[in-house]
Amino acid sequence: MAHQSSTADYHTGGTAWWAYALLGIAFLIAGFVVLGNVVAATIVSAFIFGIVLLVAGAFEIFHAFYAKGWGGVLYSLIIGVLYMLGGWVLVSNPVSAIFPLTLAFGALLFASGLVRLMLAFRYWADYGWLLLFSGLIAIAAAVIIISGWPVSGLWVIGFFVGIDLLLYGFWWIVYAFEVRRHA
Repeated sequence: MAHQSSTADYHTGGTAWWAYALLGIAFLIAGFVVLGNVVAATIVSAFIFGIVLLVAGAFEIFHAFYAKGWGGVLYSLIIGVLYMLGGWVLVSNPVSAIFPLTLAFGALLFASGLVRLMLAFRYWADYGWLLLFSGLIAIAAAVIIISGWPVSGLWVIGFFVGIDLLLYGFWWIVYAFEVRRHA
């Protein structure tokens, strides 16, 4: 039995091909911006992640007062406070905080690479080899990040995020033209 194209899977819902191309261009631009200053990108990433944790912690604490039962309140308060403490550490000193964040990022990049490997085979007919390549790069980046730690903490996150954004953007652009061809 021949493998059928999965274009219909992404194209359902009426998304036009140019929307996929626009998404790819946005990823490419983001990748070039990040690669322009990898140290700053690493530090800014830590700072933004800190802000996200502060906001999430505040919402969790707010939510605690609406949780049913004392156990729910206590757990929500603890989680909210821990999120806010983590966020405060990242925002108040992002340079020091990027070193443990580097290890966590390496683990997440590894997981993202594995997911892309699985998607690559699912969408092989639609240039899945680009997703395969992107997944392999993500896994290699994770290995480099973890093996070069702590020195790699200052620059490697920004560098590999930039490369990852470029590759993913390139795949979306190629995929957009594949959708256009089958439309």
